[in-house]
Amino acid sequence: MKRNWLLLFLLILLQQANAQKSKKGADTRLAGLDTALSTLLKDWNAAGFAVAIVEKDKVIYSKGFGYRDYAAKQPVTPNTLFAIGSCTKAFTASLLGLLEKDGKLSLDKKVVAYVPSLHFYNNEMNDGVTIRDMMCHRTGLPRHDYSWYLFTTRSRDSLVQRLQYLQPSAPLREKWQYNNFMFLTQGVVAEKITGKSWEENIKEKIFIPLGMQRSNFSVTLMEKDADASLGYMVKNDSIIKKLDYYNLDAMGPAGSINSSVTEMANWVITWINKGKFQEKEVLPPGYIYNAISAQMPIGGGVPDNEHPDVHFSNYGLGWTLSSYRGHYRVDHGGNIDGFSANTCFFPSDSIGIIVLANQNASRVPTLARNIIADRLLKLKYVNWNGDAKKALQKSKEEQKNIQKAALSSRVEGTKPSHPLTDYTGSFNHPGYGDVDVYQRNDSVFAITGKDSVWLRHYHYDIFEVKGYDKEEGLDTSSGGTKINFHTGDDGKISSLTIQLEPAVKPLEFVSKPRAKPLDKEAMEKYTGEYELGGMTVKVYIKGSTLVVFVPGQPEYETIYTGNHSFKLKALDGYSVLFDVEHEKATSVSFIQPNGTFKAMRKNL
Repeated sequence: MKRNWLLLFLLILLQQANAQKSKKGADTRLAGLDTALSTLLKDWNAAGFAVAIVEKDKVIYSKGFGYRDYAAKQPVTPNTLFAIGSCTKAFTASLLGLLEKDGKLSLDKKVVAYVPSLHFYNNEMNDGVTIRDMMCHRTGLPRHDYSWYLFTTRSRDSLVQRLQYLQPSAPLREKWQYNNFMFLTQGVVAEKITGKSWEENIKEKIFIPLGMQRSNFSVTLMEKDADASLGYMVKNDSIIKKLDYYNLDAMGPAGSINSSVTEMANWVITWINKGKFQEKEVLPPGYIYNAISAQMPIGGGVPDNEHPDVHFSNYGLGWTLSSYRGHYRVDHGGNIDGFSANTCFFPSDSIGIIVLANQNASRVPTLARNIIADRLLKLKYVNWNGDAKKALQKSKEEQKNIQKAALSSRVEGTKPSHPLTDYTGSFNHPGYGDVDVYQRNDSVFAITGKDSVWLRHYHYDIFEVKGYDKEEGLDTSSGGTKINFHTGDDGKISSLTIQLEPAVKPLEFVSKPRAKPLDKEAMEKYTGEYELGGMTVKVYIKGSTLVVFVPGQPEYETIYTGNHSFKLKALDGYSVLFDVEHEKATSVSFIQPNGTFKAMRKNL
C-alpha cells in the first residue's frame, strides 16, 4: 500500500516538473494572442484571416481565423490561399535586382532603353525615367488606376501603350506618387530582357528556391485550389457579402500573386536573413540593402500627439519604411477586390509578420500586425483596435459633410439640353478606353469595360454616377462622381469629361462613330483563312458577330465601324481592316498600337 502511494507521489512530482518545464519553454510573448486576434473578426465583421510570425529562420506562430468560405463555414488555415495584392511588388522589384546582379540591366538606366516601344506623356519623362524611379514611385505619374481597373484588357503591351496618354501631375523625382503602371512596366522590362514571361521568371527565380509550391499568379488558378479563400466585403456595416474575384493577369507584376501565410513566411525569412533561405542565397545582399533603404520620402512623417513614437515615412524598392515605436519597420500592404494583406518585418529585430485577410479594404491586417509587433517587441500596450474604431467613426462623419456640401451645389429645376438619346454612344480616351452610354426607358447608363452604372441627372448637362444591381435596384443615395457632357459647334454631343484621376484635370472622352449594322450575308465576304507570318488566321461568323481567331489566342469578337473596318471588342486600340475586291476580301490588316500587320487570303 505504502509502495503504491509512493509511486503515485513520484508520478505527480514528475507531471508537475514536466508542466513547469513546458510552461518555462513557452513563448510568453504569444500568451493570449489567439484571443486578441479573434476579437478582430467580431469587431470588424471579417469573414476570416490568417497570420504567420517568423523569427530569424523559423516560423514561431501560424494560425487561421474565421472562414475562407463564409457560407459553407470552411475554416481558414495557415495554408489557405489569399490574393496578396500589392505585396506582389516586392517580388517584381526583386526580379529586377536579380537581373542587375547578373549584369543584364542597370536600375539607373533609362527604362526606354529596355522597352523601345514605350513612350511617356512628354519628353522629360522619356529622356529621364529610370528603372529605379519606377521602383520607388517618383516618376511624376499619379495613380491613374481606373485606366486598368475599369477599362480592362488582357494585353500587357496594350496597357503599356496607354502610358503615353496618361498625364503626370508633378515633375520627375519631385514627388512620391504610388503608381501600379510602373510595376507593370518593370515586369515587362524583365520579359523583354529574359524572353520569358514575368510569371515564369518569378516562379523560376523566387518561388521554386523558396519552396512556394502552391503560390500562383491568377485567380483562375487559385479558384481551382482545394484550400483557397473567397473574397468578401462588409455591406451596411454588418453584412458579410461575397465578391467576385478580380482578374489581375494583365497588371500581374503590380499585384496578382496569390499565396498563403505558410509560403509567405519563407519569403519574409529570406529578407530577414539578408537574401538567404536555408543557407542558400536567393536574393543578392546588395539588393536587399538598397531595397530596404530610403529611396524616396513618401511624406513628412512627423510624429503626431496620439502616437509620437510612430514616425517617418519613406519608400525603398517595393517596400514602405517607417519607425515603429523605436524599431525600424519594413512593410507593404495589399488590396484587391475581396482581399487585404500586409507583409512586414523588422530587420534589426529579425522578426516578421504576415497577415492575409479575405475582406475588402480591411483594417484587420494592419491592426493584427501592430498587436503582434507590440507583443514580440515587448512594447507598452496600445489599444490599436479601439483607436481604429474611433477613426472610422470620424471618417463617416466627414463623409456625410462632404455629401451635404455636394448637394448644396446642385442647381434645382434644371434639365438636360438634349433628349436623352442624344447622350448615348461611345466615347474614347486613348489612355483609358471606351465609355459606352445607352438609354433604358427614361434613364441613361454607362458601361466602362468592367462595370455598368446608372447616370442620374444632376443639373444641366451633368450627370451623377450611381451604382445599381438586380437585387437592390438603383442607388438613390446622395453624392457621386460627375460626368459632364459637352456639345460641339453643331450643337451635338461631342465629348464627356470625368474626374477619374484627382491629381490632374478631368479626362476628356471624345465621341466615336457608332457601330453600324451589318447582316450575316454582308459579313460573308470577309470570312475565310488568311496567312500571317506562317500562321493561319481564321475569320468566321458566330451567331450574328464576325469573329477573328489567331492561333494561341482567344476568339476576338468584332464591332463593324464602316468601310470594311472592325474594332476588336476585347482589346482597346486594336482593329482589323479588310481589302475588298469584287465583293470578296483579299487581305486583312491587323491595326494595333505597335504597328500594322497584313495577312493575305489563302486560296483566292
